[in-house]
Formats: sequence, structure tokens, C-alpha cells
Amino acid sequence: MYRFLLVILCFLTGYHASAQDLLGIPQIVNYNNEQYNGGIQNWEVKQDKNGILYFGNNEGLLTFNGRYWNLYRLPNYTSVRSIGIDSKNRIYVGGQDEFGYYYPNEHGILKYTSLLNLVPENLRKLADIWDISIVNDEVFFRSVNAILHYKDGVVKSYKISTTWQFMGMANNQVFSQNQLVGLMVFDHDLWKPFCTDTILKRFVVTAVLPYAKDTLLVSTLKKGFFLIANSKLIPLKTKLDPVFFNDRIYFANRINQNLYGVGTTSGGVYIMNKRGELVQKYNYREGLQNNNVRGILLDRDKNMWLALDDGIAYVAINSAIKNIFPDRNKQITSYAFRKFNQTVYIGTSNGLYTAKVNVASPDLSYATANFEEVKNTKGQVWGLDEINNQLLMAHEDGTSVIQNNTARSLYNLPGTWMYQTVDNVYPSSEVIAGTYWGLQRLVYNGSTFTNGGKIEGLRETLRFIVADNNNPDHIWASHPYHGVYKIELKPDHKSILRTTMFTDKDGLPSKLYNYVYHVKNRVLIATVDGVYEYDAVKRKFIRLKLLGNALNGVSIQYMKEDNDGNIWFVSNKKVGVIDFRKPAGGNAFTIFYLPELDGKAVGGFESIYALDSRNIFIGANKGAYHINYDKYIENITKPNVVLGMIKLFGKKDSVVFGGYFVKNGAVAGKQDERNLPEYVNSLNSIHFEYASTLFEHDRNIKFSYQLVGFDRDWSEWGVKSEKDYTNLPAGKYTFNVRARTDVGNESAVVGYTFVVLPAWYNTIWMKMVYLILVVLLIRLIIRWQKQKHIKEQERMSYLHQLELDRNEKEIVRLQNEKLEADVNYKNKELSTMTMHLVQRGKVLAKIKEVISTVIKNHDISESSPSFRHLIRLIRDVEKKDQELDHLSVHFNHVNTEFFNKLKDLYPDLSQNDLKFCAYLSMNLSSKEMAQLMNVTIKAIEVGRYRLRKKLQLKPETNLYEFLIEIARQKNA
Repeated sequence: MYRFLLVILCFLTGYHASAQDLLGIPQIVNYNNEQYNGGIQNWEVKQDKNGILYFGNNEGLLTFNGRYWNLYRLPNYTSVRSIGIDSKNRIYVGGQDEFGYYYPNEHGILKYTSLLNLVPENLRKLADIWDISIVNDEVFFRSVNAILHYKDGVVKSYKISTTWQFMGMANNQVFSQNQLVGLMVFDHDLWKPFCTDTILKRFVVTAVLPYAKDTLLVSTLKKGFFLIANSKLIPLKTKLDPVFFNDRIYFANRINQNLYGVGTTSGGVYIMNKRGELVQKYNYREGLQNNNVRGILLDRDKNMWLALDDGIAYVAINSAIKNIFPDRNKQITSYAFRKFNQTVYIGTSNGLYTAKVNVASPDLSYATANFEEVKNTKGQVWGLDEINNQLLMAHEDGTSVIQNNTARSLYNLPGTWMYQTVDNVYPSSEVIAGTYWGLQRLVYNGSTFTNGGKIEGLRETLRFIVADNNNPDHIWASHPYHGVYKIELKPDHKSILRTTMFTDKDGLPSKLYNYVYHVKNRVLIATVDGVYEYDAVKRKFIRLKLLGNALNGVSIQYMKEDNDGNIWFVSNKKVGVIDFRKPAGGNAFTIFYLPELDGKAVGGFESIYALDSRNIFIGANKGAYHINYDKYIENITKPNVVLGMIKLFGKKDSVVFGGYFVKNGAVAGKQDERNLPEYVNSLNSIHFEYASTLFEHDRNIKFSYQLVGFDRDWSEWGVKSEKDYTNLPAGKYTFNVRARTDVGNESAVVGYTFVVLPAWYNTIWMKMVYLILVVLLIRLIIRWQKQKHIKEQERMSYLHQLELDRNEKEIVRLQNEKLEADVNYKNKELSTMTMHLVQRGKVLAKIKEVISTVIKNHDISESSPSFRHLIRLIRDVEKKDQELDHLSVHFNHVNTEFFNKLKDLYPDLSQNDLKFCAYLSMNLSSKEMAQLMNVTIKAIEVGRYRLRKKLQLKPETNLYEFLIEIARQKNA
């Protein structure tokens, strides 16, 4: 019975320990199989020197670089149960009847190399490889049937008659367990007994870890923890034993010199110290998606990754920022905080919550805390203040004093925003409250506060009030939409003597959004353009000289001074701190922003409670945040950036870079510039992926990139972690990318250089061909031009000749026309002369008649009229003879060609015949011809007959027309 009660007591003690919640819960990120696109179960987790994570998954090896998941399957498509990474960054994996390693090829793409072929064929039935241990790059693989030792390219197998139940590493030694011997150690190619306690033969060991100089910590599946010192097994009793006995320890890992992470099969993960005391726990209640933890990894930023039976989880246990959830069943907003008498109070949108904390812990976020609601506090809690060792609560229903977890009301109306003591000497006899309706007095009588009534004179909601440093009768207040008030109270403080309003006319940058605070022993105004203070001499507000130009142009809504003189502020839901402990850049301070809290502060109702440098509380829309500021500054590290997959996309996408730089066969930190990749022009569209392994800042990390050779400048900072470039022209490019968590905290630049080859029609060979073709074309053009020139010359010569011929013909025509004109003229003369000859014939006939008459009349005297008339006629005939001679010459000249033509056609023609033809062509009658030729008409007729005979004319042919036709041929 006693033993049963003892077991029950231990169980309840352990349950109580496991049921305790921590005040602060770090960021927990869950990844399910739909996100990483792999199997549900995960067995192991490791990290390489580049920060990339590797998970043993049911479907293969799963990798994660902060943004992108990739799955690499084993050749036989079995699960990866175990992972180990050596100093060369080889990722050793153990599967089912398969083991080997992944290593990047020359393109940085992980490729698998199987080591199974190094094992004799009769020993290859290995079942699952459950554990991998690496010491000095010697790799040990454990299956139930055998342990395989891989060294210098050779695999040695160690088989026993029973089974190998465990293998692990501690203090640079490899340990294993079998049922016959217990715990063994590998020493000089032999497995030697290390601890043969019967417990180690009966219960399965799940981890062997360093504990002290000569002591090891051993976890078992069902029996909890033991210590081994000098080969002796010593039980380690812890307050969590009932949990470990019930939930079973599947895996354990060392977190630091004093802490151990314990993964259970159904209780989540516990972090305990060397004394076995609970420090942290994370299970389904805290946010894990599954309580079955199979693997634990502390990454290089000292945060924890969990391989779960269903999914993967990231727990930022080293983060300086943690969540606080006063009520985990409701989504509530936090407005006010106060630590009072070893108790933390949080004022929320649903009342006031309280939790007792262990003040021994400097960082209260690690303290266990079970929140409960303070009675009589339902509704909005706007403020909490400790005055005269009493806790005052500003509530929408007035003011209350918190005593014994209950709120005692001082007044119900109006709703109250905050409190301000009139004097700074303890105890304060009077407190001014800013309310929905103006100012309210609280009077302290030595032990309790009482309601002193409303201060008459101003009916305005006053959420921000500050007492003047030098005059307790002066109160500064502000309204974000009206301005800043200087309120002068009467000596009894029951009413207002005078109120002065200050706006943009009095030095403030704007009438709107001004907030009054007491910081650095000054009354300061947070404005839309930095911080201002009142100059009593100038009676106006001026910019605060203490901050220089650091916050010029920055809109400030909230300010709070901590115990170290640092100023915490909120600007458009961004939380920052002006740290006067760290002067820099010529200023007496450094400004730090907390990007993890961007957008988390409550807009319009900002609240910061600075208990000390390790405990800063900030109100949020969902719960609250706790900040260990000292640790936050200590944890600030430059982010890193890693390149992920690089793909060429065209008709078919292809991976050309897998995320690992390889130089001389070894994994390197940057690209080998001697072997730059070259891509054909048809694949000149490229996709880049990049990420940062600073997992804690995954939500607020930003990237900037530049493609040197294409982009002129760096891109704007953004959260996007991929970039596409399409249709890049031929050339050499370098893709540079960098990351940052905050202004000034940037990573080193990582670059990837590549070459886009010219299109086939743009290669050097084609350019030479083009050059040859151009030369040939030029020669052809020159040759063609020459031929064209020659043809043109010939054409011009031809045209010139035609022109000459035309001109010559024109000249001939003109000459012919002239000749024809001359002929016509001469023909006219000839006709005229012919007429004269005819007339002469008539004269001669007349002479004959006259002579006949004279003879008949015998009148021959010179003085006779007939004789004189005869003489006259004879003279005319002489004159006509001269004309006849001229006519003969002219007749012969005109009809030379005609005569020649007739002579050619009819050589038998005589000169007389030719003359006869000429007269006929002149269409002279026989009588006229007879007169011209001085013959009878009969002779003319005989001449016609003879001529027709010589010309061989037919009777029906007209002689005149025949001669005219010949004359026309002559002219043509």
C-alpha cells in the first residue's frame, strides 16, 4: 500500500511539473506533409555547414533551405531512418536494405551513391538502418542485424548472435547496445564492453550524451535517465520521471552545457537541466502539431528542430522574443502590464489576468505561470500602475485597486485611461487620472486611495497626461485630433484655472496625432515628424536636440523610457529602441528596430512595460510579447543567403544548379570562376530560387537582387525569394542576391555567373560565314555593278548612237526639206521658165505671122510699124534664149537624180529620152513639149511611143503616173 501511494505521489508530482505552463512561448512553426510534399513521418534531422536542413522522411531525404523543400528518393524508394553528415558535407543516409550518401555533382545537384555493393551479397539483407554515427569521417551504420563500419572506401560488418538495439556517439566515441553485453564502445576496430549493468541488458537505450568530465548521461525508452561513471550505472532521479515513464523517451540530445532536450513518444519535447528540473516544455498545448518526437536538432542559431511522427516543427527556443497568452482559449488583446509582489499582471480586452512567477529566473519568460482572471475586472483594462505600493487599474468602468486577486472599485464612472502622480516623493498624496471626461483626483490617506472627485473645467477625453517637472499645478495632456493642452490647476486641484491649447501654430508639425510623454526627465511630444519639447522662453515647441536628426520625418505614436535610459518607441506599428548604451555614427545612441514585431503592436493603444533589460512587455493584438533585450542584442547576427535551384525553362524545364557550389570536387562557399556554365541560346530564360537559413527571421527577412549585365541597379527589398529572367540576349551574366533583417544588417552577396551562348546564327563560325558571304556579296555586287555599268554604257552608247542617228536623220530630213524646198523653188522657177518658153513659142508664132504679113504686104521698111514690132519680138526671143540656157542648166540640176534613177532602171534611154521623161513628169502637154523641144507635135507623139516601148510599159499603164512613181522613189 505504501509503495502504491508513493507511486501515485510521484505521478502527481510529475504531472504537476509537466502541467506547468511557461510564461513565454517562443515562436513555433509547424510544417505538414502538404507543405513539404513528402511522407507524414520524419525520423531524423541534421544540418550541414551551409545551414541547410536534412530530414529522414518516409519517402526519402527531405531538404529545407528556409524557403524551399526538396525530396530525394532512395533507389528502392524506402524510408530514410537515419542521417549523418561528415566534414566533407557528405550526407549519409540509412534506409531499408539500403545505405549510402548524397553529394552534389559538378552542377551542385545532390546525387546518391550507394554503398550496398561494398557489402557481400549474402549480408545485404539489412532491414532498416536506424542509426548513423560519424567519428573522424569514419561512418557507422546500425541495423538490428549488423553494424557496418565504412572507412577508406571499405565496409566492415559486425554481426552478433542477438540484435544491436542502439548506437550513438558521445565524447567523440561510438557506443552501442546489445542484449547480451549491455553498453559497448568501439575501440581500435573492436566493440568492447563499456557498462554491463543488467538494466542495460533489459531496457532499450535511446541516447548516450556527455554529462560531466568522466560521466555520461544515458536515456532509456521506459526506465528514464541514468548516469555512467567508471562503468557503473547510477539512476538519475528527476521530477519528470513519471512523465518519462508514461510517455517514453524516444530520443534525447544535448542543448548546451547544462540543458538536454528529451523527445517523448506522446508527451512532446521537454528541456531539463542536469538536475532533472523542467526548464521548458513544448507539446500540443504549446503549439506543436504532434506530441510524438522522433528527432531533435539544435541548429547553428541554437534553435530547435523536431522530427515528428506527423510533420516537422521549428521551436525558436533561443529567440529573445516570446509570446504570452494569458488566456489560451480566447484571442484577447493586451493593453497594460505590471509586475507586482512576485506576480505578473496583464490588462487585456477581456479583463485583468494574473500569474505568480519564479523571481529567481532573470528572464521571466522561462518562469512557470498559470494565468487566472482577477475578479471584478471584466471589460477593457487600459492601464496598470503601482503607486504607494498599491496596484491601480485603469478600466473602462473606472478605477479599481487590486487586492488579493480581486478588484476593489474606487469609482465606476467615468472610464479611466491612466494615472499621473503630482509629486515624485513617496508616498504620493495625490494622483491625477486621465479619464473619458477629463481629469479625476485620487487621494491617498496613508493606507488607501479614495475618490477625490472630478477636476472641473475641461470635459475632454484625456488618454495622455504628464505632470510638469517644475510645477505640480501644471498638467500636460494631449488629444490626437485636437492638439496639446497645458492645464493649470487651482491650488486645491479641484478645478482648472486655465487651459492653453498648442497646435501647429505653436511649433508643432501638425495639429493632429500629437502624444505627450515624460521621457528623459522632459515633457516630450511624439508627432508625425519626430519628437518635440516645449521651450518656455520662446513659448513654443521645438525639435528635441537630444536625438539630433535621427527621427526627423518619422511618425511616432508611443514612447517609453526603460531603467537604462533607453527610449522605446512605436512608429506605425513598428517597434524600435533608441539605445543610449551603444553610441555610434557620431550619435550618443544607436536605433534598433525589432522587425519580428512589425504590425503586431496595437494600433492606437500601444503599450510597452520595461521591467528591466531582460523583461520588456509589449501589448499585441493577439496576447502579448516578452522581450529579453540583452539577449536580443546578443543574438543579432548578419543573415546569410543561399542559392536554391536554378532552372532553365523553355519547351522543357531543366535544373542546371542544385544549390551547392562545388570546386575541385569539394563543396565550396562560392562558385568556381574557372568553370562557368554555358547555356544554349534557345534556353535563355532562367529561374532563380534563393533563401536564408536564418530561420528565426523567416517572416521578416527581405531580399534584393541584381543580374549584372542586364539590371542597372539592385532591386527594391522584398520578401519574394525567386526571380525569373526571360529571353536574355547572348552574353556573360552574374546573378547577385543579398538578404537583410533590418536596415544596416545585411548579408554578404552571393553570386552565380553564367554565360548565354549566341544563337547558332550568331556564333563566331556563323559570323565568319556571314563575313565570307558579305565579301562574296560585295564582290557580286561590284561585279554586277560593273556589268550594269557596262550595260549602261552600252545602253548610253546605243542611246547616244540613236540620238546621233536621230539627229543625223533630222539633219537629213532638214536637208531634204531644204532640198525639197529648193527643188520646189527651182521647180517653180522651172515652171515659170517653162511658161516663158511656151510664151516664147507663142512669140515666135507671132513673129511668123508678122513676117508672113510683111511678106504679104511687102512692108519691109525699118520705120514701118510691123518691122519695129518684129524687132521687138526678136529681142524678146533673145532674152528668152538666155533664160532657156539658164532653164536647161537648172533642169539638168534638178532632175539629176531622176535621170540617174531612170538610167539605172533603163540603161537604154538616151539623153533626149531622159529630157523627154522630165518634161512628161512636169505634166506638159504635147504642144508645150513641142514648143520647148522645137519640134512638131507629131514628133512628140512619136517620141511618146518610143519611150513607152523602151520603158516596156503596157498599154493600160499611164506614162505620167509611171514617171511620177519613179520620182517619188527618188525622193524617198
